Amino acid sequence: MKFAHSQNLFQEASLHLVGGVDSPVRAFKGVGGTPLFIKRAKGASLWDVDGNRYIDYVGSWGPMIWGHAPLFVLNAIRRAIRSGTSFGAPSEAETQLAQWVKRCVPSIEKIRFVNSGTEATMGAIRAARGYTKRDKIIKFDGCYHGHADHLLVKAGSGAQTLGTPDSAGVPSALAQETLVATYNDLGSVAALFQKFPGQIAAVIVEPVVGNMGVILPQANFLPGLRDLCTHEQSVLIFDEVMTGFRLALGGAQELYGVKPDMTCLGKIIGGGLPVGAYGGAQDIMSVVAPEGPVYQAGTLSGNPVAMAAGSATLKELIKSPPYAQLNEASSELMRGLRDIAAQVSIPVQVNQVGSMWTLFFADRPITNAGEARRSDTKRFAQFFHLMIEAGVYLPPSQFEAAFVSAVHTTHEFEKTLQRAEAALQKLREAA
Repeated sequence: MKFAHSQNLFQEASLHLVGGVDSPVRAFKGVGGTPLFIKRAKGASLWDVDGNRYIDYVGSWGPMIWGHAPLFVLNAIRRAIRSGTSFGAPSEAETQLAQWVKRCVPSIEKIRFVNSGTEATMGAIRAARGYTKRDKIIKFDGCYHGHADHLLVKAGSGAQTLGTPDSAGVPSALAQETLVATYNDLGSVAALFQKFPGQIAAVIVEPVVGNMGVILPQANFLPGLRDLCTHEQSVLIFDEVMTGFRLALGGAQELYGVKPDMTCLGKIIGGGLPVGAYGGAQDIMSVVAPEGPVYQAGTLSGNPVAMAAGSATLKELIKSPPYAQLNEASSELMRGLRDIAAQVSIPVQVNQVGSMWTLFFADRPITNAGEARRSDTKRFAQFFHLMIEAGVYLPPSQFEAAFVSAVHTTHEFEKTLQRAEAALQKLREAA
């Protein structure tokens, strides 16, 4: 494949954009090389500016559960945009999407739409603090909840990819209000509650982690968090920006049968347009302005075009749920990857739940951030570039989730496995 046009565009972009990109992981720092500039996308495919076609397993980092540019979403956007792109005033579209979300996620009694996952987690934590009148929160090492100051403490995803899990510019006094526990370790959470009795407003967690690669909750972990938060009268927040409507109509909380007090959403509920939301129990959400004293606002929140795209996406998920098909297809693909790796004697761990997955180059199970960091990121980078050369687009970081869409076909899975086998064989020969 040739990448000259992407290389030229990246050089030009670097003169004007910080790092040449608008989100760090896009810069390929975690894998090396020059980022691809994408020209168009349709279904399960991407085309870059050099004309190369890729089977896409990034899916805009999760929202494209129906693949790129599904007709029903494009039609909804066209209808909405005829009436204007932004009102800065209430519209019926907000209520309609809220009703679809509440229908699928019963733990959400009231909801507030915002513009990004970061805004959603910021709003949820502020509401939890206002509700409990406490300041401290617990998050988990490696979980990423957006780029708010108090959440960039032991963060995963982009920060971890760059090798700087804590961000400069975060005041130490503010960071001290964020306590860090170990994912899948209830004892580490209980110890923090014991050390700071009556001071912890909330525990925020990715119920299935997608921001240090996919890491699944062990059997007792999520129920144990629920019990601890209930006992300590702290708010349990599920960050389902990635897992919401991805793993089931009701998200990870439906899949694992655990009810949080608050939920953060994004990605799929915008149908590919910028959106976020937080919601939860009526008594907690009633502290948010204008009903209560916790202020949060946004000029473009509830944007009518994004609401229309989101409603079209959710209506289709309700009408024709793809989850059984997605789970079966994704599991078959993962079995193929494991079998190929075993045949060429390269140790890998393939973590998967539903249509989310990550291939780690490691010889032991990956259950938390520390284990993820010990995986062979250099070998992942080599594998990534071999797959790019073969026309398969994976996340450009070991610490990100990959996604299968409902429009990936058996033919595309077969191609992916053939190309993965060739890539892994080359890695083995080079070892």
